[in-house]
Amino acid sequence: MKEVEISRTIVEAYFNDLLENLSLDVAIVGAGPSGMVAGYYLAKNGAKVAIFEKKLSIGGGIWGGAMGFNRIVVQEEAKEILDEFEVNYKPFREGLYVADAIETATTLASRAVKAGVKFFNMIEVEDLVVKENRVAGIVINWTPVMMTGLHVDPLTVEAKFVVDSTGHGAQISQHLLKRGMIERIPGEGPMWAEKGEELTVEHTREVFPGLYVAGMAANAISGAPRMGPIFGGMFLSGRKAALEILQKLG
Repeated sequence: MKEVEISRTIVEAYFNDLLENLSLDVAIVGAGPSGMVAGYYLAKNGAKVAIFEKKLSIGGGIWGGAMGFNRIVVQEEAKEILDEFEVNYKPFREGLYVADAIETATTLASRAVKAGVKFFNMIEVEDLVVKENRVAGIVINWTPVMMTGLHVDPLTVEAKFVVDSTGHGAQISQHLLKRGMIERIPGEGPMWAEKGEELTVEHTREVFPGLYVAGMAANAISGAPRMGPIFGGMFLSGRKAALEILQKLG
């Protein structure tokens, strides 16, 4: 077992995956709960999908639960998604369930991978490809390149649809805002858990031809409230985005 053969194995395996995923049905940006759930349902139903995450780790805001207490809350409406992913939970009071944040994050990721989703972490989306007034792909670069401000040109990934699941900042939609292609992104409103959960799902939609928003990005682009460590809306939002895109893919 030579060191160079270990290196060769890693390089060839990774770049074979990257080459295979330069043309996608759906490129999801952000590997938080809504992005992973969306990826799972898309891949499970035959779509070619990859998730691009700028951080080293995936899972978004799940890991810390609330203030480092690694538990999350899920409401009755979303419990069926925990059941499908086989995430353990316990009833807390009527209509509310508590789950382990670590189990939730790792199980969502594992089930997404097993469904056929490809994850590319440490890759940041620095722009969008737009052709004939429609989002047609993403522009990617290594996260360390972006962090250090090195003048290194990016690569592009072709996609029929892009999902912005980048959370509170709606970072992918911001690329259209700065070019005047969408009117405004008001940002999320103050905490109101009940309304925030409801509106996360309601505002999950196609905000520009070819670009969907899901999870907290959906609330940010619509000015809806934040909701804190209750995650049912994230799960339902990801599933809604996936099912709508599947209909359009035919």
